[in-house]
Amino acid sequence: MKNIIGFSHEAEQPLTAPEAVPVPVSVPRKSVVQVFFPARPMTLAYYNDRFDLQVGDLVYVNGKLEGLIGKVVQVNYSFRIRRSDYKEVIAKIDTDVRGTLLLAGSHFVTFDPTVIPAEKVLRWVKAPSDFSEEEEIIGLDDNLRISLEHPDPERIRPEIAERGNDYYRENRVLYFCLNGTSGHAIVEGSRIYEVDFRYENGEICDPICDCYCSGVCKHIVAALLQLRETLDFVRENYADVPHEGNYLAAIRKNTLFSFAFEGKTKGGFTLL
Repeated sequence: MKNIIGFSHEAEQPLTAPEAVPVPVSVPRKSVVQVFFPARPMTLAYYNDRFDLQVGDLVYVNGKLEGLIGKVVQVNYSFRIRRSDYKEVIAKIDTDVRGTLLLAGSHFVTFDPTVIPAEKVLRWVKAPSDFSEEEEIIGLDDNLRISLEHPDPERIRPEIAERGNDYYRENRVLYFCLNGTSGHAIVEGSRIYEVDFRYENGEICDPICDCYCSGVCKHIVAALLQLRETLDFVRENYADVPHEGNYLAAIRKNTLFSFAFEGKTKGGFTLL
């Protein structure tokens, strides 16, 4: 009797699942690190059991210097301490940037979502403790649509438009990205503010900001103006640059240099 390809007329054998190969779990080595805080300036010791830290790493800590960026200047693996005597390292900042970035006026731009994702850039400028745990209530106005080319003055109060224009001219929009129709911007003010919006047919739709104001705020206006400038620049200068998908990110020059290049002793970049 002929056998049909892929099947057998013999008694079916029970399937045996292959043995699972254990994946080794890397456990960070416990250490006591000396951290220098340029904003003060001062150096303090912190306990660390969350990260594999090296000299030069940028970190956030808890305690009285919570929210400030510190640089690891010494790592000690030989120690005996009382745990209650030490505050600890709570976050390590990933400053590794790899990929193609193009000059675009006051910013660099990229069409690759892996080069400067929003989550990475946000950690450069906003400590984990800055994320509020208080309940937030968000309402969206489906009719709130603002044209990039011709913003409706009835949608934006004059004093808000003026302050937003000041923020834009002062180069306070340190980052934005567009992923399809979804947009996100990071704006520097009295603290770091995040703006979320949709971008459709030349319009910003449903913008909201975590400054907790109702309606359109100055941070939204600044993000709108920076988005308009950068999109115009990209269309004029990089229309022939090949890229996949519908993604664009822009980062302020000094923000990129402060974190991706400052203190690095090796690596490089190419200007096109």
